[in-house]
Amino acid sequence: MNARVTVLGIESSCDDTAAAVLRVGYGGSEILSNVVEGQARLHAPFGGVVPEIAARAHAEKLDICVARALREAGTGLHQLDCIAVTAGPGLIGGVMSGVMCAKGLTAGTGLPLIGVNHLAGHALTPRLTDGVPYPYLMLLVSGGHCQFLRVDGPEDYTRLGGTIDDAPGEAFDKTARLLALPQPGGPAVEAEAARGDPTRFAFPRPLMDRTGCDMSFSGLKTAVLRARDAVMTNGTLKASDRADLCAGFQAAVRDVLAEKTRRALAMCPDITALAVAGGVAANASLRDGLQGVAQEAGVVFVSPPLALCTDNAAMIAYAGAELYILGRRDDMTLAARPRWPLDAASPAMLGSGKKGAKA
Repeated sequence: MNARVTVLGIESSCDDTAAAVLRVGYGGSEILSNVVEGQARLHAPFGGVVPEIAARAHAEKLDICVARALREAGTGLHQLDCIAVTAGPGLIGGVMSGVMCAKGLTAGTGLPLIGVNHLAGHALTPRLTDGVPYPYLMLLVSGGHCQFLRVDGPEDYTRLGGTIDDAPGEAFDKTARLLALPQPGGPAVEAEAARGDPTRFAFPRPLMDRTGCDMSFSGLKTAVLRARDAVMTNGTLKASDRADLCAGFQAAVRDVLAEKTRRALAMCPDITALAVAGGVAANASLRDGLQGVAQEAGVVFVSPPLALCTDNAAMIAYAGAELYILGRRDDMTLAARPRWPLDAASPAMLGSGKKGAKA
């Protein structure tokens, strides 16, 4: 980027309340602050995120996170160029909280407002962390989304394939619940898998026999349920069985993602890199499998630091900076959107309905 832009980013799409200040330009990006307030403790008793609880927590924490981000960055509101906020997709109560907070700041300061697609924040993270040039292939793999995207610009995404049902993050969370592991399920399953035998259970690799890059993980979760029931004794699951189930499940997800990534790479011979982002990208086994695929194909592999794989506001600030430099501006009519596909030209993979296409 030839321009120099300082951006306040705000993120509240799920269960992390986040604010960050980012300075972009002159050949690089500098994260001046990156504040994240998690809600795991609030949702733990319910075995998953409760939207109403999440929305209230965002409303309580957003102004605190913004003030802390500005303080840690040593930056005042008058020193910002714009305010970027996640406007969707996500849990609508949380997204609305963030959008209203950003609108209030805009009304009080006169700063430009930029509504950012949360998925674009993840998709552009490799440019924030590694300066990856366009075009590149992005595997966006998170709690609610899993898709291959060819990224040609901050507003130019082509979906090559994705999940037709559960995202891997959902499958990890549901598997954790099946095995009486704590939430969030991803780290819990990964920790158990490290102690298990990935070859003991012959779990399916869904859609491997179908051409293209589409994926399915719902049936894999069901296979774990059946395998669990087969080895339980008097309603009790041994620790070794739990570890083996987790290892087998994780290996199946890794194999599916690796093979589908090979196919996506074959569809993009001109890309500069293979990148992976989203919360599930924090899983070391999955990252290692994808890195191996990139090495086979002879392309650069980019995996952002773990703190920037999960939801954060620095990625929103960066996406907002790219849009700001392009001349994008929003006003007080900016609406929170529960669904917002990056590639609106491709047919919806998951049900639409009144809220629109999920992906």
